[in-house]
Amino acid sequence: MEAGRKGGPWRETPVVDTDVLIVGAGPVGLTAAAELRRQGVACRVIDRLPARLPYAKAVGVQPRTLEIWDRMGMVRAALEVAVPLRGQLMYADGAERGRIELRLPPEVPYLFAALPQYETERIIEEQLARFGTGIERDTELVGFTQDEDGVVSRIVVASGAEQEVRSRFLVGCDGAHSTVRKGLGLSFEGGAFPEEYMLADVEVDWSLPAGYGVRALHHDEEGRVDDVLVCIPLPGDRRYRVSMLVPPELSAVREDAPRDSVAHGLEGGRAPGLGHIQAVLDRLSPQPTTASAMRWSSVFRISHRLVDRYSVGRVFVAGDAAHIHPPTGAQGMNTGIQDAYNLAWKLALVLEGGARPRLLDSYHAERRPVGEEVVGRTVEHATEGFRAARDDMTTMMLREAQLLVAYPDSPLVAADGGGDPGDGPRAGERAPDCPGLAAGVAAAPLRLYDLLRDRGHVLVLYADSADALLSCREAAAAGQRLTGGNLTAFVVTRDDVTPEAGGGPAEVRVPVFRDGAAEFRRLYGVGGPTAFLIRPDGHVGARVSPLTGPGAAAALSDALGRVFRLP
Repeated sequence: MEAGRKGGPWRETPVVDTDVLIVGAGPVGLTAAAELRRQGVACRVIDRLPARLPYAKAVGVQPRTLEIWDRMGMVRAALEVAVPLRGQLMYADGAERGRIELRLPPEVPYLFAALPQYETERIIEEQLARFGTGIERDTELVGFTQDEDGVVSRIVVASGAEQEVRSRFLVGCDGAHSTVRKGLGLSFEGGAFPEEYMLADVEVDWSLPAGYGVRALHHDEEGRVDDVLVCIPLPGDRRYRVSMLVPPELSAVREDAPRDSVAHGLEGGRAPGLGHIQAVLDRLSPQPTTASAMRWSSVFRISHRLVDRYSVGRVFVAGDAAHIHPPTGAQGMNTGIQDAYNLAWKLALVLEGGARPRLLDSYHAERRPVGEEVVGRTVEHATEGFRAARDDMTTMMLREAQLLVAYPDSPLVAADGGGDPGDGPRAGERAPDCPGLAAGVAAAPLRLYDLLRDRGHVLVLYADSADALLSCREAAAAGQRLTGGNLTAFVVTRDDVTPEAGGGPAEVRVPVFRDGAAEFRRLYGVGGPTAFLIRPDGHVGARVSPLTGPGAAAALSDALGRVFRLP
């Protein structure tokens, strides 16, 4: 008989039912919960910690994450407290070696940002609370079993009592040492970097430009890096999260650590003092400076590992439970948030009953290749530097912003149908934002993302004539019939096509917006009537063109049938 955490055999306890049990209340688990609750799915969130940690661990928030928060209706809270990341100043051996400017195309709605992890967690937790759901703190998962109908989880709550929770699905967002991953028996192959680092949240009195990170290195006589200082701006006056190599007196690398142990993240018991931080600043700071107001500090290790499967049956892993890697480029938390959002909309559709069979298999198919790429890229950047990147600077910035994540080989994505998309998005790629859309009662132009916010699947249709507008309305009506109303649709027209033109089916009302600045035509690469199926996570599920003639109806039905259970 399995034993509980606080001793003794499992007691007979009532089964508490919920649709989804989420283990871990960091940014990843909270994102999954907030999106599930937004879509009306019942879930519980448990976390073994008694309170949110006041640490600025993950601080970089990528533009793609802000786009997701926009879709969820919670980006405003982040914009109120985040600070922009403008670039990075680079120094080596006491001399300035250049700077990287974090620039993106003007149509990208959000910049790179910095936000302490505890603020990120607060924002998502407040979003979750709007739906009447809180975090069950000081509660630990200690075991689970699953069958074809659901999962039975064993948890120990704050009082020490053991409970059983039966859920339809279990999602492990419980970090690098994940109980869920271990319970599934998944492999977590990779390794650890030998170096240990110090991490601290401090204020400095230098006069370097605000909004820029600092990376300063020192090389030994053989050209090897033997000293490192990395500073990331935080909200506040000259406040930074600083990281540096740990001094010998704080080092505790275990030579006898088990080969499969995961050395990753903050380590307890050996907190650096302000003097340790100041000593490195004295050696490497680009300007003489004094550190003060240290809020917290820690020693941490870095590993790089990737799970072999993101799911088994009704149990899933996301975030650090699935992939860990160097913090270079602030990819980890953001990748985990996208894991969670990708999974959440699929779980919601399955639980609502509108999903095609085996929709959830696409979570592993889509997200594991992303995790593999991120682990490989961050390891390369950590060992060889950004100059090892094979991309031009514009592409590198888009990749670091996570705007190039795409799912061209996903079973949910239909092959591009007809017409040359030019520079527009192909099926599987991110649907870009688009300014300059006009509506009859809106005095100011709208963004495309304004129209996608707080919605699920959206069929965005483009019409360049009155006849094309009629075809778009007919396609929208067909799509809504096929999905049982699980699809929102609207039309973007060329500026000279009036919304009243074309007529259309009386049973469906399709909003029409004019492409006043011709930006939709440019950014989406349309030359004629075209339909874009945009998923809840902002990726293009299908691009269908033309909308009339042989094969048009079948192409639309195929695109929808990859996601929805069709009649």
